[in-house]
Amino acid sequence: MDVKREETINDLKRILGTEKVFDDEALIKLYGKDAIFREGSAIALVLPESVEDVSKLLSYAYKNDLKIYPQGSATDLVGSSTPHSDGIILNLQRMNRIKEISVVDSYVVTEPGVRLFELNNVLSDYGYMFPVDPGSVKSASVGGAINSGAGGMMGAKYGTMKDYVLELQVVLPDENGTIMRIGSKTTKSRQGYDLVRLIVGSEGTLAVVTEATLKIVPIPENVVTIAGFFPSLEDLARAVIDIKKSRFDVLIMEFVDDLTVKSALENTKTKISGEGNMLITSVITSIESADRVLNSLEEIFKLHGATKVYKARTQQESDELGLMDIRRNYYAASIQIAAKTRKKETNKIIVYPEDISVPPSKLVEAVRRIRELEKKYGIPMTLAGHISDGNIHPNIWVEEEDKERLELLPKLIADIMRIGIELGGTMSSEHGIGTTKKEGLIEELEHKGGLKALELMRGIKRLFDPKGILNPDKVL
Repeated sequence: MDVKREETINDLKRILGTEKVFDDEALIKLYGKDAIFREGSAIALVLPESVEDVSKLLSYAYKNDLKIYPQGSATDLVGSSTPHSDGIILNLQRMNRIKEISVVDSYVVTEPGVRLFELNNVLSDYGYMFPVDPGSVKSASVGGAINSGAGGMMGAKYGTMKDYVLELQVVLPDENGTIMRIGSKTTKSRQGYDLVRLIVGSEGTLAVVTEATLKIVPIPENVVTIAGFFPSLEDLARAVIDIKKSRFDVLIMEFVDDLTVKSALENTKTKISGEGNMLITSVITSIESADRVLNSLEEIFKLHGATKVYKARTQQESDELGLMDIRRNYYAASIQIAAKTRKKETNKIIVYPEDISVPPSKLVEAVRRIRELEKKYGIPMTLAGHISDGNIHPNIWVEEEDKERLELLPKLIADIMRIGIELGGTMSSEHGIGTTKKEGLIEELEHKGGLKALELMRGIKRLFDPKGILNPDKVL
């Protein structure tokens, strides 16, 4: 260990306590990985237990020009939580208390390390829920969801993280490690420029979130769910458009392509079966209207060629049938498909989850163009997504040993992002920018005539983080 590194670790142990600072290489390697196993390096891992710990760390980092990489559960998919040079991993998992729940005021106060799944387990006892539910909901943390601006399956109904953060306590990367509270516990609040929304989605580049007041909503009285299998994604997309025209109170609308369906049916406990591309739709309605709503949805499904349809009048019936199991198994199913199709059993597979959005009216064209790219580049992929709000997630895979496809991969990814941009959507719907979508961000802003925004963002970064020590080289 070099002298500078040893000095830094000893300083941090003295300032924070030996039980909060770790320099074990195996542990650092473990925390240095993200959800798709990108690996980074760091001098040490710090696990703070209070806002004061975070403040002391950021103050020390500022005075010693030390880079800090904040992270929650490290479930991001674009490299936002991965350290990329010598610095400190700041993992907030120990700050995991739910401090207050007010159903009268419709909020919960929580620390950043609380997992979304655990939060909803607690809120369900009050008849409430927190509606942001990314695919990684069982492991994703509140802090990570805030910093990534997370969305999820209920996004079309309830929106994304930016719609649910009322108040934040954050620590700034300055000389004093300034602790600052912004926003308020009321839905209506005017405090000049909206700094709360600026922090949401900033991917840990502006400040470290140490506490959040989140808006909560009542659990719907009753939800009906229908699932069906379509011969083509174009037919499925047309069904989606007709459902959206019919003014149902849609809670969830998800799709999964035929390849994923086949693999997932072999590896999940779902009680349904079928062939083709799957559409799952959940609608909020009363129990009295359940049959009428389900029959209307079934008519639309069958009008567009659905071959097999399953219906559930309640959430319990849906869970018993396992109607959502195939969709929730999407990433795992993609890995299984990739493993089965590799040229050699010993070859290493890398799965890249992509994330674009288009206006729902452009879904048919977007799906068609993505499939054309798959043929053009000869690189396989699966498709799924939150189709009600036009969010499509292509999972693309290559073998590490396939140098030709590895060289083509960045071009394919750029072309997929371009589809989102050109159809009036975006190249990043909910995964963020991190390190992998920085060029896509520039292209999108240029396409919209908004390149000046990059200059403004860089100025904001300098104001919050004058030394550039907080999650450097991410986003911009």
